[in-house]
Amino acid sequence: MVLGNVETPPMRGTVADLLAYKGSHVHTVAPDATVFDAIQMMDARRVGALLVMQEDRLLGILSERDYTRKVILRGRASRDTRVDEIMTRDVITVQPDTSLGECLQLVTDRGIRHLPVTADDKVIGLVSIGDLVRAVVAQQAETITSLKSYIGSDYPT
Repeated sequence: MVLGNVETPPMRGTVADLLAYKGSHVHTVAPDATVFDAIQMMDARRVGALLVMQEDRLLGILSERDYTRKVILRGRASRDTRVDEIMTRDVITVQPDTSLGECLQLVTDRGIRHLPVTADDKVIGLVSIGDLVRAVVAQQAETITSLKSYIGSDYPT
């Protein structure tokens, strides 16, 4: 569906549906990388967070928010600080069968912007608050179109 000039994902209800639309690629960084290198990676990939991984194991998440609060505001040097020193360790994850409504509730209640998707303790994707909002907008646009069609249709006599 195209809304305005922006293609929006179909809203079918689960994280698996959203990943099927947007893809499951995740951007990662090693725990021993410097924060400077991680921020450069975020900039190059135009993302606001990186999953901190060691091989296939999720160790944490590093966001722009972590950087501003734990490096800049504390006067630390990003070239001398390792990712594992400032990453968020208690990562909230979701499963592929988690509803998009549940995801929206999580990001709202917890004040987070990214949800790694895991299955069998392996990371299989990442959804952001932006992904979720686009899906809701698409669902609402489809509902409006359906209602307009229903209201404007001829009634059988």
